[in-house]
Amino acid sequence: MKFNQPLSGNDMPRFGGFASMMRLPTQADAEGLDVAFVGVPLDIGASNRSGARLGPRQIRDESRMIRPYNVATRAAPFESLQVADIGDVPINTFNLLKVLISSKNSIPIKS
Repeated sequence: MKFNQPLSGNDMPRFGGFASMMRLPTQADAEGLDVAFVGVPLDIGASNRSGARLGPRQIRDESRMIRPYNVATRAAPFESLQVADIGDVPINTFNLLKVLISSKNSIPIKS
């Protein structure tokens, strides 16, 4: 089995290309994955402190510099786990209760 790998800086400069977590491939759902990155762009429960809704996008952008292995620990998770970015949870920007209920039901959890 071939595992997903982050896009190499040799194939595309780290400042270019699409924005996904750690420059991993994207897919529509968690089918066939061991690990899935999913964002929840939500800040409607906070007053006078908006901005958390931009967090998933910014984290994906900042993660472009993360390497696929750790030189010090020799950890290489992409050699044994199928990992992808499945995007953001769709949210209702006007109803916090509906967001919490729909988010809970839209992310499949494997046990």
